[in-house]
Amino acid sequence: MYRNIELKLKEWQNKRGRYPLLVQGARQVGKTWSILNFGKSCFQNVVYLNFENNPDLCRIFERDLIPERILREISVVTGETIVESATLVFFDEIQSCPKALTSLKYFAEMAPGFHLIAAGSLLGVAIGRSGSSFPVGKVEMLNMFPLGFDEFLIALRGEEAVEMIRDSFSSFQPSPLHEVFNDLFRTYVYTGGMPQVVKEYINSDDLLIAETIKKNISDAYVADMARYADKVETVRIMAAYRSLPSQLAKDNRKFQYSVIKKGARASEYESAVDWLSAAGIVLPCYRVSEAKIPLSAAAENNFYKLYHYDTGILAEMSGITGKSVIARAGSNFRGALAENSVASALSKAGISLYYWESAGRAEIDFLIQVEDQIIPIETKSSHNVRSRSLSEYVRRYSPPWSYRISEKNFGNENNIKSIPFYALFCI
Repeated sequence: MYRNIELKLKEWQNKRGRYPLLVQGARQVGKTWSILNFGKSCFQNVVYLNFENNPDLCRIFERDLIPERILREISVVTGETIVESATLVFFDEIQSCPKALTSLKYFAEMAPGFHLIAAGSLLGVAIGRSGSSFPVGKVEMLNMFPLGFDEFLIALRGEEAVEMIRDSFSSFQPSPLHEVFNDLFRTYVYTGGMPQVVKEYINSDDLLIAETIKKNISDAYVADMARYADKVETVRIMAAYRSLPSQLAKDNRKFQYSVIKKGARASEYESAVDWLSAAGIVLPCYRVSEAKIPLSAAAENNFYKLYHYDTGILAEMSGITGKSVIARAGSNFRGALAENSVASALSKAGISLYYWESAGRAEIDFLIQVEDQIIPIETKSSHNVRSRSLSEYVRRYSPPWSYRISEKNFGNENNIKSIPFYALFCI
């Protein structure tokens, strides 16, 4: 299964002045498979250590953090020869061995010729608990997400289908396969991009099997909450997580603590939301009242929406069926899924999430910064694409263009670039 991260891994491999690479991402997004596949295709051998499955490996790092000794002992333990220019050393689930994480600094300084990749799930959560020293400035970092629609489409229809969408995006001419791509995208929204779910759907063409796997993955996240938090905090994290469908089903999708529990306050649940964000399970989208550069400086961190990082698991949590999503029924939650799919696609592209609101009278779903310009993005799940909010934003800020994401075909009129949901990966 092709993953876009392969290109970034190869860029890292050939980079001069290369630091160890740290790949972060939620559980089961495909980090281990992608890195091992890259190692097998681009190196003579891969030396693989999984600190979660084999905690005894942490003993290698207890004596000191000198790379020469560490590599020598790893070679003995694994039975693999480690050659500076030909071996990929892979530390998996590194959050389970804080000293191994700290050692990346010394690999950067004392053994820069070796190719070392570390990967971690719940890394942000585990680091906070362990008090370990993070190798600031001595690692390169990549975030990995579930499959985007382009990767999903390659798996189902091949690269040519993706190139057809890219061609339509570059010209903003209608796609002749618009309805075909719309149907495939609706399927993708329901299955989501977790590799195991996509693989089983491709093999069986059965949405019920995909639903079972999504449930298992969601349950595994709940188990992690109990593992990486105390009892009181675990209850709050679970409650905040399970409130996501209700939060997004509201007309006003701003995250509200009262939706978690009547009378709930920020002081009780802020740390729970922070936990979910650090775990990579939710995607915060912060409000700005003034569209000015940089957006990060204008963000109001007390006002935000929370999106799930995978629409498939969100659909499973909501109880919505695959049949209703694909048949465009269940309109109340279809809008939430559509908006969440935009948030997921932007995050996969490395774009931070912000939305604009003006005194509660007008709202733009997303703002993105393109060089020195701020571009508004309006999401429409229905065929009615008129928007007073977008008109109000354009009147105030005169952006060079706007994006309107909907199920309509490509087009460009009055500086509004119409993009189908299935072309989000092109932005």
